[in-house]
Amino acid sequence: MRRQSKLRPHLTILFFLILCGGLTYGRFISDQSYLISDGVHTSSTGVPHFLGLGAAAAEETCEQTYGFMPCTTSGVGNLFLIVVYGYLMFLAAMYLSEGSELLLEILGPGIVGGLFLPVLGALPDAMLILVSGLSGSTETAQSQVSVGMGLLAGSTVMLITVIWGTCIFVGKCDIENHVAIDSQDTKGFSLTGSGISTDIWTSYAGIIMAISVIPFIIVQLPQILNIDSGRHLVVLIALIVSVSLLISYCLYQVFQPLVQRRRLAYAKHKHVISGILKQLKMRALGKLYTEDGKPNVEVLTKIFNTIDNNKDGYLSYEELNGLIVGIQFTQINLDENDTKDKLMRDFDTSHDSRVDLNEFIAGVTKWLDEAKGASSNDSASKKYIEDFHMKTKREHDLLGEVEQSDEIVEGVENPKWTSIKAVLLLLLGTVIAAAFADPLVDAVDNFSSATKIPTFFISFIALPLATNSSEAVSAIIFASRKNSRSASLTFSELYGAVTMNNALCLSVFLGLVYVRGLTWDFSAEVLVILIVCIVMGVFASIRTTFPLWTSFLAFLLYPFSLALVYVLDYVYGWT
Repeated sequence: MRRQSKLRPHLTILFFLILCGGLTYGRFISDQSYLISDGVHTSSTGVPHFLGLGAAAAEETCEQTYGFMPCTTSGVGNLFLIVVYGYLMFLAAMYLSEGSELLLEILGPGIVGGLFLPVLGALPDAMLILVSGLSGSTETAQSQVSVGMGLLAGSTVMLITVIWGTCIFVGKCDIENHVAIDSQDTKGFSLTGSGISTDIWTSYAGIIMAISVIPFIIVQLPQILNIDSGRHLVVLIALIVSVSLLISYCLYQVFQPLVQRRRLAYAKHKHVISGILKQLKMRALGKLYTEDGKPNVEVLTKIFNTIDNNKDGYLSYEELNGLIVGIQFTQINLDENDTKDKLMRDFDTSHDSRVDLNEFIAGVTKWLDEAKGASSNDSASKKYIEDFHMKTKREHDLLGEVEQSDEIVEGVENPKWTSIKAVLLLLLGTVIAAAFADPLVDAVDNFSSATKIPTFFISFIALPLATNSSEAVSAIIFASRKNSRSASLTFSELYGAVTMNNALCLSVFLGLVYVRGLTWDFSAEVLVILIVCIVMGVFASIRTTFPLWTSFLAFLLYPFSLALVYVLDYVYGWT
């Protein structure tokens, strides 16, 4: 019901905007009107030329998309169309997002969460890129394809600069011992004392994002090496690599939860071991190790006899519970039955479902050796067990829990109706994106002609606001929950969205360039994508806690990207 009430105002606005857009094509009765032109009437006004409203602009005629969509040659008129079509693309992205969420509720993660959702999230961008070079002659496609490149670069840069930095601001918590404390924000805007922490899987997502720029490097090789021959073949190779990366990334998304569960289970078991060693050291009347580094058999025998309640010389499943009683494992969501099974497997080398004294001593010795190997302190120091315990807790926290939703997940009340609604939303979003992508590209191209502003900069700044705004708002709202789980999910989704841009959207773009025989002359734009993705990807790979100062670095990358493209393209003439 909540989703249904949210859709009604959007559908009303959708109808209104389509109606307003339809009125754009036509002419005013008064000859003094110059706001919107149909190419028939002209006017001589004193309007500045950069607005595209003067007589020179009015003398030109505009070509209607599909033969009936509204068009204009004036700057303000095309700006209005960009706003209208941009909002329609925003609605398409929102419907696709809501339909995907409903589908996820019904079918669960796995193929749906790993394959369909990332593809559907990048669909509006892919549609715009596709139509930017699909229609018209080769010359027209070569001119309009810069809209697609601007959108591709703009989406990538906006997500991991402006949105990334904003999420740091709204999600910041106090940092203590290099870790952000959930729901604790008392240090204000301290550049080093407040920030966010993420899990290790978020770092992996950042590394994958950096790897996804490989096709950009491949397609740019002829320009780097200054080779004119074989450029078409290089585009094909880059396309094959890009599609391969897309398939690999989707498979990773499908199977990553399984890998995560296994690694998390192992990290939990290590933490249990460290907790038991800590408990044994507290119970022991002497050192667990002798002076020569060998296990203290006398002390371990006393501990064994203490745990062996029935004094039969063996430890049963129930008696192993004595090892974990009193150990606080509430923070790691411990399953005690599973823990006892794993303890039995660690100790029971004879596989008779019980542990004798020799097996107990051998098992504890193995654990102590592991603790000594993991600690930076000397083995004779009393701190190496505490160090091991803290390290295993940190490893567990970095991995995070598999179920990272803070909300209560309930069963779907009406699966049939929910399925129908999900399909209808997905169809509606796809139809809107397919129908209005081409008119939006034409409006951007016409606005560029009217204002003399390069299409790349228009699409770089304006179009990502339409196609990625729902993702951006969702990420910011989720980050504002101020805990590491929400931060991990937020930044993983941002890195994932950029990876899909670099895989799916680039594959579409390279396919257009190859099939239509277009020229690849986007050196400056590629350089911007490489710099931003690699810088932020390396940043994510080397740290899991991001103080507030890192957000300023991200913010600065956005104007830097625009300035770099302008200087390289229009000052030095890069191609």
